[in-house]
Parts: sequence; structure tokens; C-alpha cells
Amino acid sequence: MSTPLYKLLLFIKRRPGMSTEAFRDYYENVHSKLALKYDTGQLKRYIRRYVEPLGGDLDRQAEALDFDVVTELWYEDKAAFDTVAKFAARGKLPPDVIADEERVFDRTKIRYITVVEHETVLAGGIV
Repeated sequence: MSTPLYKLLLFIKRRPGMSTEAFRDYYENVHSKLALKYDTGQLKRYIRRYVEPLGGDLDRQAEALDFDVVTELWYEDKAAFDTVAKFAARGKLPPDVIADEERVFDRTKIRYITVVEHETVLAGGIV
């Protein structure tokens, strides 16, 4: 059995009136740096996966999504993961993080979920 990875997934919508380009630029160059300020060394990966419409009829479906990015916070240590998940579930974020989120996110639409990931190495050996 593989070693479990504990992940916090955030489904985030940009604030109304903000362009996709401005949202991505701010998240990458400002907000993501602020989030790292609170890392205690337990965070193993911090990934932002931006939604990209495929074109055609699917564009309408993408526009209807309640999120523009899926953010992943990866932990190997369950205790560290549990601590972060507990605070996130209660909305207990540092005031400067909340203030910054209000500049870029529609906070009413942020959704948090947790997952435990196990990975299978395929015959081709790609992980």
C-alpha cells in the first residue's frame, strides 16, 4: 500500500468584476506568497490548478462553474494536516490572509474539502 498523502482542496472563485488574468496574476504574485508566510515546514506542495475551458459548447459549462481555481495543499504528516483542516473548516484564518482574500476571492463561494490520496505506480513507472 502506498504512503498516504493528506490534501486540503480549495475551490475558489475570483471576486466579481475581476478579470481572469488579473485574478491569476494576483494569486500567483501576491496571495500565494502570503500563504507561505504561515507554513511551518509541514506543507509539502502548494499547487494552483486554474480552470481552462476546452472550447465549443463546453465553454458555457466552464463559465457556470462556481470556481476558477482548485488549490491543493499537500501534507505527509496527518497531525499537521488535521490542524490546518480544523482551522480552515472554522474559517479561522489570520486576519491578513482574510483581508487579502477579500481583494481577490469571492469568499462566499470558497469551498474546502479534504482527501486522502493513495497512488498506484503504473506499469510504465510514471508517478
